[in-house]
Amino acid sequence: MAAATQPSTNWHVKENARDHHTSKFSSKELIVRRGQAFIVTFNGTEQPEQNLTFIAETGPKPSKLAKTQATFGISSTVSKESWSAVLQSTSSNSVSISISSPPNAVIGRYKLSVRSTSSDSSSPASLGTFVLLFNPWSSGDDVFMPNKAECDEYVLEEFGIIFAGNKNRINSFGWNFGQFQEDILNICLSMLDRSLNYRQDPATDVSHRNDPKYLGRVLSAMVNANDDQGVLLGNWSGNYDGGKSPSSWTGSGEILQNWKKSGFKPVRYGQCWVFAAVLTTVLRCLGIPTRTITNFSSAHDADGNLRVDEFYDASGNHLDRAADSIWNFHVWNESWFSRSDLGPSYSGWQVLDATPQEESGGIYQCGPASRNAIKEGDVDLDYDCPFVFAEVNADCMYWNYDPATGKKTLMFSKSTVIGQFISTKAVGRDDRVDVTNDYKYEEGSKKEREIFKKARKKLGLEDKFDPTAPTPQEIDQKPDISGKFKVAGPLEVGKDLNLILVLENLQSDAKTVHVNMTAWSTVYTRRPVHEIWKDSIPVTLSPKEEKQFPIKISYTEYQQQLTTDNMIQVTALCHVEGGIQVLVQRDITLDNPAIDIQVLGEAKVNKEVDVEVTFTNPIDVEVMDCVLQVEGNDLLRGVLEIAIPPLKASEKSSTKFKLIPFETGPKHLLVNFSCDKFADIKNFKMVNVID
Repeated sequence: MAAATQPSTNWHVKENARDHHTSKFSSKELIVRRGQAFIVTFNGTEQPEQNLTFIAETGPKPSKLAKTQATFGISSTVSKESWSAVLQSTSSNSVSISISSPPNAVIGRYKLSVRSTSSDSSSPASLGTFVLLFNPWSSGDDVFMPNKAECDEYVLEEFGIIFAGNKNRINSFGWNFGQFQEDILNICLSMLDRSLNYRQDPATDVSHRNDPKYLGRVLSAMVNANDDQGVLLGNWSGNYDGGKSPSSWTGSGEILQNWKKSGFKPVRYGQCWVFAAVLTTVLRCLGIPTRTITNFSSAHDADGNLRVDEFYDASGNHLDRAADSIWNFHVWNESWFSRSDLGPSYSGWQVLDATPQEESGGIYQCGPASRNAIKEGDVDLDYDCPFVFAEVNADCMYWNYDPATGKKTLMFSKSTVIGQFISTKAVGRDDRVDVTNDYKYEEGSKKEREIFKKARKKLGLEDKFDPTAPTPQEIDQKPDISGKFKVAGPLEVGKDLNLILVLENLQSDAKTVHVNMTAWSTVYTRRPVHEIWKDSIPVTLSPKEEKQFPIKISYTEYQQQLTTDNMIQVTALCHVEGGIQVLVQRDITLDNPAIDIQVLGEAKVNKEVDVEVTFTNPIDVEVMDCVLQVEGNDLLRGVLEIAIPPLKASEKSSTKFKLIPFETGPKHLLVNFSCDKFADIKNFKMVNVID
């Protein structure tokens, strides 16, 4: 065919999308998955039986060697190893072809062209472009997931639940991943083209895009702004001027759209769950099964010794002087793919973490670390296993530090504090599933200690002298008293905080104790932000006696100091005469007041339905600057913002707005309410949309 006759192409978008599980994308362009056939019909050929040759190519420098270009003729059967075309039907002026890509093809946007070998002069005629994605439904693909319900959840589900709070009080909120929203796929592809690897060597980078290990690692770097002007700028200061507070986001779509709209300037601000949620969106969009994981009491081991050191001064203030820290919770990702580089026993769920915590290979990226490798202590395997192993297993050392002399003394050490209630959303339900046992053997069991030793040995920590480590004598010392904080009343923003300090004398002689207590507001990483309260009391304990001391921190004392995380750390440092110091500590997360969502009537496609959101001001002062944010896939486009008038003490506000759903099925509506006294009160409601 002469190049002058531009063929018109029918991509059979609807039928192909149905067969390839891509119907949810809102795109006119054909989007298909690798290792599976799709149909294309084109005309402008005089005799379709002539020998046709197809060219599929992707990236800036397509080449056969790099597997970014394929040239293939019409054959009688589908090839498993390479691109192939099988003739479906012909008519007088058009031809229908079934085109198949190999299950390890490079993903991305392809150009498809065709030339007829019978006319020598012809240059290829372009048929247009299509996008090729990973295929978890295909057994030949590295991301193959045999369970269909899991494919539905981890690739096609646009709503998620993220767990937060602390180990004593787990809370959760909804998130709109929105991986099929308009333009999100294009933004995900441009993320790849903005990565450091692509900038250094575009052709080589594109040729590696067949490998989920490679893409997962590259994208874990691109979701944070460090190194590469990626999507999100992290901020853990408690002050979020100049951007949106991390806890105010309700979905990834707005973040990714803002990144593109600003000319790819990092969006302000993210914290761990925002990085993890955006990475979930991007990987699900590209077809890699992915979920968010929350680890409670998560260690950040900055120096790689599988030990986390925390320092306190004599007054009981938690000192922000160590690079190590123990976060109330941390959120990362698991993606599902095989590990041909490590062997089949390390395939399955792989940990990726886009939160910029430590550099890996010189940039802020983390993973993929095989979850099985973490459980078995195989910390010498790629990638970043020691860091992830420490997040769920590190030992904790609590030190008393004297800033004047620089002297530190060990108060106590714990090997069972870190890595608790590791959580993810259930498949097909809005429930929490605990996956702690997939990361480690039972705490305190013989096997768990063996694995910890094995990991230390592999890291060369067993034989190396560590000058910062406590002595065996320090570790073995036994305290004379024990203590704990008990909660005595509601844990709610707007109410006074009532606690009881319980101290018990473990010895058979009397003890004199001087107790220094402090309360600080913190961010969820337990970084102290503002001092709220302090007190000190002398205590005498008779032999084996237990005493209780009530503590009250009023709302007026903490209200100004609270961060958007609603977290307070209470500490009592007990100086026992003639004995070792005892640290008593509790991290408290205060609940926000409730907000209620009602759908008034049946939700039908393309019909208006009213929604009412109600909130009652629970405190005895007026609240101002009230804003309601609403979003939900297939229920409304973008994010709706509604300003609400100030609310007097105990006043109830009712806000009504209309939705016009545009797809049937179960959908989730997410709301976020903020005002000057309460930050980011969240709720979600399942809305079943019918025809």
